[in-house]
Amino acid sequence: MRAILSLASNCRAAELLLACLLLGLPTGSAGAETGRWSGYVATELRLFPQKPLASNQHDENLSLAVEPEYYQEWDGGRQSLTFVPFLRLDQLDDERTHGDIRELTWLRVGQSWELRVGVRKVFWGVTEFLHLVDVINQTDFVENIDTEEKLGQPMLNVAIIRDWGTLDFFLLPLFRERTFPGTDGRLRFLIPVDTDRARYESGVGRRHLDWAVRWFQSLGDWDIGVAHFSGTSREPRLIPDLRNPLEPVLVPVYDLMDQTSLDVQATKGNWLWKLELLTRRVLGERFTALTGGFEYTFVGIFGTAVDLGVLGEYLYDNRGDEAPPIPFEDDLAFGCRVVFNDVQSTELLFGVLLDRHSQAQFWNLEASRRLGSSWKLSVEGRAFERVAPKDLFFGFRRDDYIQAELAWYF
Repeated sequence: MRAILSLASNCRAAELLLACLLLGLPTGSAGAETGRWSGYVATELRLFPQKPLASNQHDENLSLAVEPEYYQEWDGGRQSLTFVPFLRLDQLDDERTHGDIRELTWLRVGQSWELRVGVRKVFWGVTEFLHLVDVINQTDFVENIDTEEKLGQPMLNVAIIRDWGTLDFFLLPLFRERTFPGTDGRLRFLIPVDTDRARYESGVGRRHLDWAVRWFQSLGDWDIGVAHFSGTSREPRLIPDLRNPLEPVLVPVYDLMDQTSLDVQATKGNWLWKLELLTRRVLGERFTALTGGFEYTFVGIFGTAVDLGVLGEYLYDNRGDEAPPIPFEDDLAFGCRVVFNDVQSTELLFGVLLDRHSQAQFWNLEASRRLGSSWKLSVEGRAFERVAPKDLFFGFRRDDYIQAELAWYF
């Protein structure tokens, strides 16, 4: 039922898209190419070696995810439609059983411009451990705590493409609230988040019209993006609600913000140099945050086809201890990426985030390998060490896990 309600929340975005499709969508007319389906079905198993903090949590969890994709183009490739629904059925956590429209987008391509209307996912950023400037889409936190899984965002996007770069304009209606695990789920905070009590600084709540603009250009070895966003913050403040002392909850509060950001990546031989920098004004105060570092790739180690990449990054937020509990305010990150360059596309990423003050550690492992032409096995591991009580991840301190996912692609 929650999955159906989540899908239904996108109906207004679908209506907005339909109005535009009526201008160009083929209905069996000449020149329309046959649409095609692709996507995947995946089974996921998570195992938690440590006993949970709460008695209603469990040591293992099984779930099923489905993400098909429909694509059709016409008018000589100048128009297209993309539809990507998503559904997860979780064994234990009702909040993780959810559905979403990741994309439902009509694209019109002109000679030096592109128009996109509907629901989309847009990614900004270059760094590995934290995507600091990626602000368009809301995080799907029940999917993964690494903040890389995103909800579809209703939008109108116009891109102006010139020799001096690409200028993107975004209008973003219908704010999407962040998802959080339920009381039965693991990888949740000590006090559960009650998303039904969400509050907004804006008087119109979810209907506040956000906007953004971004310029991007590749100049030789340099990729540069400069952006500004104005609207509802995708990062909620979590405020304790103690009206029922026996069952306290955290209430998400979504403030209005203005953010200007810069992302830069330089490719110099085997080196990748990366930087993400932002300045944000929220609740009348302005702060600055950055993440930056490098990745150096050793090509063909030991005379094999295997490439080894070594990563190092620094994460900083100048609010320090006065900021709301955030996991990345003065941290170092190290890791390595192994790409086997084999027929099975075997890859491995291993890394750790180190808090320079509390000595907290967040370990991460991601690996994947194709099995034949249609199957893929992915393994993921997370571990939390020396987490301080004031840290955002303190409720995860017994939630180390290893996860295996087997996906069939069609």
